[in-house]
Amino acid sequence: MSFFVYFLLFLPLVVLVLGTDDDCMPTSCRKHGPTIQFPFRRKNQQPERCGYPGFDLFCDYKNDTVLVLPFSVNVIVKKINYASQRVDVYDQEQCFPQKLPHLNLSASPFHFLIKFLENCTLFNCSDPPVRDFRTLIPCLGDSTYQSYAVHSKMPLESLPLTSCTKTYELKSFPWELIRENDFSLGWSEPACTKSFVYLYIRVRIYRENRTMIGKFLRDYKALKPSRFSYSDIKRITHQFNEKLGEGGYGIVYKGKLNNEIDVAVKVLNNSKGNGEEFVNEVSTIGRIHHVNIVRLLGFCADGFRRALVYEFLPNGSLEKSIFQAGSNRITLDWEKLKDIALGIAKGIEYLHEGCDQQILHFDIKPQNVLLDHNLNPKICDFGLAKLCSKEQSAVTMTAARGTMGYIAPEVLSRTFGRVSYKSDVYSFGMLLLEMVGGRKNEDHNVNNTSQVYFPQWIYNHINAEDNPMWAQIDEEGNSIARKLSIVGLWCIQWCPTDRPSMKVVVQMLEGECDDLTMPPNPFPATTNPIDGKHYQTQMSIILEE
Repeated sequence: MSFFVYFLLFLPLVVLVLGTDDDCMPTSCRKHGPTIQFPFRRKNQQPERCGYPGFDLFCDYKNDTVLVLPFSVNVIVKKINYASQRVDVYDQEQCFPQKLPHLNLSASPFHFLIKFLENCTLFNCSDPPVRDFRTLIPCLGDSTYQSYAVHSKMPLESLPLTSCTKTYELKSFPWELIRENDFSLGWSEPACTKSFVYLYIRVRIYRENRTMIGKFLRDYKALKPSRFSYSDIKRITHQFNEKLGEGGYGIVYKGKLNNEIDVAVKVLNNSKGNGEEFVNEVSTIGRIHHVNIVRLLGFCADGFRRALVYEFLPNGSLEKSIFQAGSNRITLDWEKLKDIALGIAKGIEYLHEGCDQQILHFDIKPQNVLLDHNLNPKICDFGLAKLCSKEQSAVTMTAARGTMGYIAPEVLSRTFGRVSYKSDVYSFGMLLLEMVGGRKNEDHNVNNTSQVYFPQWIYNHINAEDNPMWAQIDEEGNSIARKLSIVGLWCIQWCPTDRPSMKVVVQMLEGECDDLTMPPNPFPATTNPIDGKHYQTQMSIILEE
């Protein structure tokens, strides 16, 4: 009854959005075949708005209903139960173990319904091993060998496999699929009981995004890095073979452009964001070329699939060099740290003053600084950037943006001033102080904040003769550490007007340490220098309506 009420309530909205045509009406590949309806859609027959990403079905030459799983693993759909969110499938070639090495359900909305998943190793054997140790896979053998699956719990050294060759390992799959070709998959999102509400919201957002991105791409032709199709992206990344990293934005893979140039491909997460960050990234970084800005080589906007192709920087992010422990950490001496700091400053200065429009990054942090093969820094990730004219003294924001620990006070609360390019200066100052201390400016695992807020510790101890940090480095390193600290403290002044521009920051970093003067105390424990009112150092976030 509740589902019927949902239907009656939201049907007018669905009709309003989708129109009165039959584009998104339930369909099937054959008369008694499984019904295809939201979240599934019939590919090449129904618009993308009719379904949810990853739920595309198509009809083959036999009019069977085909579901394509990552990566290019085709299965035939026997039945779809929309109430229990289950789809029953089978392998038409009757040899699903052959496809298992190419299957990656983590890149799809589906999951195996069998609770316990197993690992095993496949071997090709000219002579059969002991029966207790293996399961025969007839469809993989030929006249010269047979193929066997050996459970991962069995120690390989204990197996009589002298006549066997290991072919590949299978991880996290139902053991039954070694012998059977029928299995079931489930999905969690979207929940079908909410599909009418979700469909309205999804289609509205989809149309808004499509309109925004379409207009942007038409306007962007004159600037253009290369535009790739999704099939190009799969080819460049060798079917998403080597993952470099993963975050809320999506996954980054390593690839090759024209089989020569190494690239990093960021495949954006379709379930998050609304297209604005994609447009920001391409429109800002795509139009600029600077030695300290990562270069965008191309992008993909193929339906709901979006990806960004960058130059590949082999030494990863600055964060790993500052914070990462162990043998994988790149050791940076003080001279190199100074060069990196100067390069980042020049990159930000170029964004603020070197382009036709001023570009405010709003997410300067060690994770968004990459190091090339010579450890030269390049600023990346322009998803939160804003463009404004150089004459514009402040920008309007409807909500705070950035990463906690690097966000300027005025971005959190307009009590402290107007948002402008000085907000990037604050973030750069925090980054500088982290470079000096080799530690994050806030540790949530420690209760006593006064002991762990490193910028304030720097200010209180920078002139102390018994400063333990200065005692650990030589005279030249001491001078560089002191310079970076003083510049960083100037940059994190709470009042934006007290902070230097990035042009002045570059001059300070290029000058002599003796020419620098100590800034005022940027940590007013009781009094705010703007209006004289009393505030706590730890502010609550105040967002605009």
